[in-house]
Amino acid sequence: MDNNEDVSPRSEDLEALVKLGETRDAILTELRKTIVGMDEVIDEMMISIFARGHCLLVGVPGLAKTLLVSSLAETMSLGFKRIQFTPDLMPSDITGTELLQEDPETHERRFKFQKGPVFTNLLLADEINRTPPKTQAALLEAMQEKRVSSGGEDYKLDEPFFVLATQNPIEQEGTYPLPEAQLDRFLFNILVRYPDRSQELEIMKSVTNDEVPEVKKIVDAQKIIEFQRLIRRIPVADHIFEYAASLVRATRPDEDDAPDFVKKLMAWGAGPRASLNLIVAGKARAALRGRSYVAIEDIQALALPILRHRVIPNFAARSQGETSDSIIAKLLVEIPSDEKLLSQMAG
Repeated sequence: MDNNEDVSPRSEDLEALVKLGETRDAILTELRKTIVGMDEVIDEMMISIFARGHCLLVGVPGLAKTLLVSSLAETMSLGFKRIQFTPDLMPSDITGTELLQEDPETHERRFKFQKGPVFTNLLLADEINRTPPKTQAALLEAMQEKRVSSGGEDYKLDEPFFVLATQNPIEQEGTYPLPEAQLDRFLFNILVRYPDRSQELEIMKSVTNDEVPEVKKIVDAQKIIEFQRLIRRIPVADHIFEYAASLVRATRPDEDDAPDFVKKLMAWGAGPRASLNLIVAGKARAALRGRSYVAIEDIQALALPILRHRVIPNFAARSQGETSDSIIAKLLVEIPSDEKLLSQMAG
């Protein structure tokens, strides 16, 4: 555990952090009624939500990604909508469109904006890579700006607002992979893996019976916004900033002090948004565990989902069987995490 005697959050914030930790545990309990396993995925999704970020879920069909997202929305009392991305999906199918309507009294015709499914709290963008770049960009712009522009007017999206997008990592025919600049807008890239044998047996038994579990509402939108603000107020010691910066900068092959294996295996490293996300998500992870400080372990635990879609291995790496995850794992071993050394760097 890191020594953080130099940071002292307010007493009311400490009480709120305890409540947030209890809320996390209650949400997990409810989700386990419908979701078997996937605790790590659920944890990362909650971190993303409370850190005001968006998630990209990568996994083959049939792993209950849609059920997970809809169940999470239900426990959080959030509006939920799902868009199935297809090659013929248009930007207006996501954001909305101007419709010509006639006033029944004056018979005057005017355009009225009909809001699209993006106007919700939790939006599931299913198989986002199956639609052309123009439609992808419409969603990603809404994610970034938190508003939609139409007819010269801006329409703010609902708060809180999160996008959980899915991708199938196997079937690539007829897909339009997201460019790296657009991938960078997702806080996390979460891998949804196959269940183990015991989990798969439990899924078979629970899904094939006649019981329909009821998921209780644990928190609401207003409380989520309050928790988001609370997380932003969590102080961070200087050596945590130093560690996050060192980790991200070490992914860049052009940096003089980058490890030799990074210079040999990496085509591109992560940008400054990765450093920011490590800190914000680190705050959220600590808070969801009832802690009032960010530890080195928080940054290390979040390195893979935050960095794996922001770094690009080169051809030499791929030919040797290296992946983004394997290179990041080596960096976690390579980069010093000793608090005293990091504090000296901060000084």
